[in-house]
Amino acid sequence: MPKVTADAAEGDVRELRAGPDDGELVARALEGDAWAEEALYRRHVRRVTDTATRVLGRTAEAEDVVQDTFLKAFSKLHTLRDAALFERWLIRIAMNKVRGRLRKRKLLRTLGLDRTVDDATLERFAAPATPPDVRAELARIDAVLQELAPSHRMAWMLREVEGWSLPDTAAACDCSLATVKRWIGKAKARIDEHLAEDES
Repeated sequence: MPKVTADAAEGDVRELRAGPDDGELVARALEGDAWAEEALYRRHVRRVTDTATRVLGRTAEAEDVVQDTFLKAFSKLHTLRDAALFERWLIRIAMNKVRGRLRKRKLLRTLGLDRTVDDATLERFAAPATPPDVRAELARIDAVLQELAPSHRMAWMLREVEGWSLPDTAAACDCSLATVKRWIGKAKARIDEHLAEDES
């Protein structure tokens, strides 16, 4: 896999997006073109990293997910039916890996074995000028997110925090539109209920 970090300059990413489209890069990568594979990595690594980090809430775990995602994607590139949909397929792979990590974390927490600190929470992502009451509310939401079912957490984060469309969220979660709406609704209801309990 190309040795490129998520810190690639924004100018480099813009330059890569202006070059050959994903479909052409995938075709070239399948023919053994190492530059095309690196270009795909550099073009998409930031989005995969940012999304995995925010959904997981843990930087180290997100870095592992990114590495695993690209390794799997490049090893299974020949199974991609529509090369133009590389980014959607890549995100789905990443979210499947995120879901697995969230499930494992929930099990470890139930057993009292999860001692890793969340270092990429909503509260920590808040701007320095964010008022204390807003920070406190974000911290309460972070606490609820830890208790949600992994699929519900993923769907809510992608829709409400990342701002993805419902179709893109459903595609990333590998489920129907009706299912992702239900998951988001359940997550929202639990968050609203928790915040209302705190206010009372």
